[in-house]
Amino acid sequence: MTEKKINVALVGLGFGAEFIPIYQAHPNANMYAICQRSEEHLNQIGDTFNIEKRYTSYDELLADPDVDAVHINTPIPDHAPQSIKALKAGKHVACTVPMATTVEECEQIVNTVKETGLKYMMMETVVYSREFLFIKEMYDKGELGKIQYMQASHPQDMEGWPEYWERMIPMHYATHVVSPVLGMVNGRAEYVSCFGSGTVNDDIAEKSGNKFAVETCHIKIKDSDIAAHIWRFLFDTARQYRESVDVYGTKKSFEWPLIEGENPVLHTAKKPEPEIPERVEVPDYAHLLPPEIQKFTRAIHDADHLSFLQGAGHGGSHPHLVNAFLKSLVEDIDPWPNAPLSANWTSVGILAHESAVAGGELKKLPEFTLE
Repeated sequence: MTEKKINVALVGLGFGAEFIPIYQAHPNANMYAICQRSEEHLNQIGDTFNIEKRYTSYDELLADPDVDAVHINTPIPDHAPQSIKALKAGKHVACTVPMATTVEECEQIVNTVKETGLKYMMMETVVYSREFLFIKEMYDKGELGKIQYMQASHPQDMEGWPEYWERMIPMHYATHVVSPVLGMVNGRAEYVSCFGSGTVNDDIAEKSGNKFAVETCHIKIKDSDIAAHIWRFLFDTARQYRESVDVYGTKKSFEWPLIEGENPVLHTAKKPEPEIPERVEVPDYAHLLPPEIQKFTRAIHDADHLSFLQGAGHGGSHPHLVNAFLKSLVEDIDPWPNAPLSANWTSVGILAHESAVAGGELKKLPEFTLE
């Protein structure tokens, strides 16, 4: 990349603050401004990382002509409105998942990107994790053979988390399982069918408007003979947290660890039965990044910010996400995922829930997500 610098403003400083040192170290970024409604927290983060420009008002930040791009890490209901507002203010947008909570909002973002010519990237962690990069590399090299089937799961009991999770529908936060099965083959979801299973407690059901404990969905991939299976839950089901994808090919198949901390299993066809499976260690992919941010794929404590654990989050994906977004701006190329692809990944979950409510009825992905 060139020596061009992008003035980045980070909006939302909970999870979002993890990205500050990555932007500060990246050769193409100027960590220009931060935005947080709580002035006390804003100043705490600003002082910790020596960031001068600070905003408690999102509108005031967008009015700053020196802001080139915003990276949004606010609560989920704010994602779409804030993305649209930023694009209309002339700012490029990176936004944490999901893109939106309705198909209509997804379409508004796609249309606004077209109208403005600006970049939009949904910062989906899984497709930049070392595990995904490992499987994708094997597939692209032909080591898996022809992919026959994929499945992905994201079980996580959110009891005790912030209250807004109690109002969340499981499939409305499904991009962590949608993105790897579609991203593996660079495909788009054509239609989905989903079933709800079991029930959550009455309090959660009332708050969320959803009675299902688990939602399980099949995705038909457009222009492909592959179907993929995904499932999600948020409450009242016993399972350790897991974000996983299993990929089954004619030559080799990859299975995510069942228990966190274990190594995944690689199955190789045509071997004697006991020799088919083997545990494999997934390598790091820091070598794909500029040297200045390679360290952020692994857990480190910054000596100047000992209370701040940096790197390693979400399979080491954070520096890859930052680099991909900045690369799209510096080189004027589409980010991955761009707006239509982000809309496809996000709309799968939204339509899956509609399908579950309708007893598994097929739901087609809209045309604007297939572009």
